[in-house]
This record gives sequence, C-alpha cells and structure tokens, in this order.
Amino acid sequence: MSTPTSGPLPVVAVVGRPNVGKSTLVNRFLGRRAAVVQDTPGVTRDRIAYEALWNGKNFTVVDTGGWEPKAAGMAASIARQAEYAMKTADVIVLVVDAQVGVTETDLAAARVLRRSEQPVILVANKVDDERSEAGAAELWSLGLGEPHPVSALHGRSAGDLLDLVLDAMPEAPRESLEVGGPRRVALVGRPNVGKSSLINRLSKQERSVVDSVAGTTVDPVDSIVRLDGEDWKFVDTAGLRKRVGTASGTEYYASLRTEAAIEAAEVAVVLLAADEVISEQDQRIITQVIEAGRALVIAINKWDTLDEDRHAQLEKEISRDLARIQWAHRVNISALKGRGVHKLADHLRSALESWEFRVPTAELNGYVRQLVQETPPPARGGRAPKIKYVTQADVRPPRFVVFSTGFLEAGYRRFLERKLREKWGFEGTPIEVSVKVRESKARDLKKG
Repeated sequence: MSTPTSGPLPVVAVVGRPNVGKSTLVNRFLGRRAAVVQDTPGVTRDRIAYEALWNGKNFTVVDTGGWEPKAAGMAASIARQAEYAMKTADVIVLVVDAQVGVTETDLAAARVLRRSEQPVILVANKVDDERSEAGAAELWSLGLGEPHPVSALHGRSAGDLLDLVLDAMPEAPRESLEVGGPRRVALVGRPNVGKSSLINRLSKQERSVVDSVAGTTVDPVDSIVRLDGEDWKFVDTAGLRKRVGTASGTEYYASLRTEAAIEAAEVAVVLLAADEVISEQDQRIITQVIEAGRALVIAINKWDTLDEDRHAQLEKEISRDLARIQWAHRVNISALKGRGVHKLADHLRSALESWEFRVPTAELNGYVRQLVQETPPPARGGRAPKIKYVTQADVRPPRFVVFSTGFLEAGYRRFLERKLREKWGFEGTPIEVSVKVRESKARDLKKG
C-alpha cells in the first residue's frame, strides 16, 4: 500500500548523455514500459515525469533528453540542463555507460553536478554480470563518489539502486507548495503576445525587457506585484513557440524552465493576442496548464486594437476554439494602455478559490445519487455498472473518485464532470474524475 501524500512528490531526475540507458532505467524504476526506448540517440527529447512507487514511498521520476556530446556548444548545453536538474529535482541520478567508459561529455556533466546542493547518485549502467564490474571502477574519476553498477535492461541491482534513491530523498519535497506568502502566478503564452509588457504594467516599472522581436525573454523572471491591495508573485516566462521535443538550443531550455514555472505556480494566466487567431500552440500551452493541474485564467491582450464588429466576431471564435475550457475565467485587457488589467485580481482569486474548494462528502453523494437515478450509466457487456460511493480525494485541483461495480465510459465521466461544475461551479480550475471498480462480492467474501 502506498503512503498517503500531500502536495508535490519528491522528484528524481535521471540525466546523462544520449543512449546510455536513461529511459530503460526509468522503466525499471516504474516496473513497466512507459518511457520510449530505442537504440538510437536522442529518442527522448521532452522532460517527461512519471509517478513511481518503491517500498511504500511515492515519488516522481523525470526522464530527460540526452546531453548532446558535440564539441560545439557542448559545455553550455550540459551546464543548462544540469543546472535545471539541480534546481528542480530532489535527487539527481547521473547515468554513464560502463561499457564505453568515461567520455568528455560525462566529465563535463560531472563538473557541473559536483556543485549541486542536491544528492547525486552515479550509476554505471550496462553492467550485466560480475565480469563487467571492473569497468565501472573507472567512474570513480568523475569525482561523484561510488559508482553503482546496474543493468537497467536486465534489472541487475535495480532494487539496490532504488533503495539508495529513497535514502537520498528529503522527508518532504524541496519544491513544495508554500503556505502563506504571495500567491504564485505563471504568465505564459506564445512569443510577442505581450507578457513582458503586462508584467511591466503590473509592476509599474521596466521589470522585463520588451522588444518587438519574439523570444526576448528566455529565463522566467519573478516579480512581486501589488494588485488590488494584495501582493502576487508573477513569473514572466519565455514565449513557447514549439513543442519542447522540437525546440533546440536556448529555446529547448527556455521551454523546460517555462514548464517548471507552471508546475511551481498555483494559477496560470495564459495570454492570447486579440489580433491573431488562436493557434495550435496556444491550445498546447492551455493543455500544459491543465495537465499540470493549475488554476487557469485566459487573458486576451491587445483588445483595444480592434473595432466593435471585430469584437463580436472574436467572441464567437473564442467560444468555438476554447469550447473545451468554458469553465476558465476570461478577461479582455490592454497591457500597453492598462485597460482591464485591474480586473485580473478578481479572476485570479476566484480561480484559486475553486482550485481549493472541497465539497462536503454527504452533500456530494446525495447529489450524485439523485443524478444517477435520473441518468444511470450506460450498460457495458450487457450489465450496467452501479455507482456505490463518491468522494473528493483532493484539492488543488479538485479530484473526485467514483467507486463503481464496473467500468464507466469516458462519456459518462465527462457527464459527471459537467454536472459537478453545474452544481458547484469550479470556475477557473480543472477537475479530475476517476473511477475505482469495486471488487466482486465473491472476492470480498473470500477475503473475509
């Protein structure tokens, strides 16, 4: 049984150059084939997080793209990713191919990781038998302590390695959500939609560089902003042009930092430009915020540049293109002139209130019982599942668990989500509805 957790889980970042077996090791940690594995360098490009469980302890494993072992710009690329791992992970696992031995890339990575304040575990991978262990001894030269020989492919010593990872973890994750202090807001969007202009307007100073050239902001910039009598911590992030997997160089690392800023925030303001169509990239950014489980406010910038006829047309386009997030708060603003900016505080507060709202269990079950009587779940395989009980398992965002005698179709889960929103609002926050299938009576009797 897993240990109950609250807030973010401890994070273990698995790093190393391409094709040393990072994704294979991640799969070994997870006990299933989740990360894509291929005998070609560079298959993993995104920073992908998975939830893992070992010896009753839950934690997050992050599979990272390989450090490119190219002479040009190699040191800079290694430093950026290693520094990113140091900032966001609680434990860093550096994977080295023991069959190849220490490379220049490994040495450069080690130089950066030796400065890390977080524990670093050095893994000598592809040690398939005792005869191969002698090659692992060479890794002492990296200056990261004892190399731990494993075979990610065959599972050799993987359990011992997981024990070491657990021992190195802090009691609580370093990047936990703070209680008290200014609420944290990530400001995200495509390049040149006006994020830095909005930060400057809110902070009443030139806090961020503003330029007509897209991509001026690379690193997230923190600003404490006084808005409607309350302090807010805004993070102005780099404009996201592409998927993280297709970005390269500086843009790749900027994308990773933006993703981390969303995860460290409580609410995200996604900035769209009124004078541009809602693009696939806008949709991806919104999805990123939802999947991170953060409260959401949509701000339409440059609203003042359009005439009344275009306003009406744009409203229809927004309703159509953002139909899946009708629950999100939306505000029309002009970052340049300050119009509508003062309304942001009310929308942020409302979204956060929904994000932290808990429905009383008795009230929740009474409502769902009545709902199921009026609209029972559809039959599957000739038998209709029965909903026995519903509980709200968590907040930030709200998560509901439905205990049922059988599987509930995705359409019916969406129906339940829609009805929960109709009843309690949840404006400005994603909510999650999952299903736990109750064991049969025969199995219950056998257990008893």
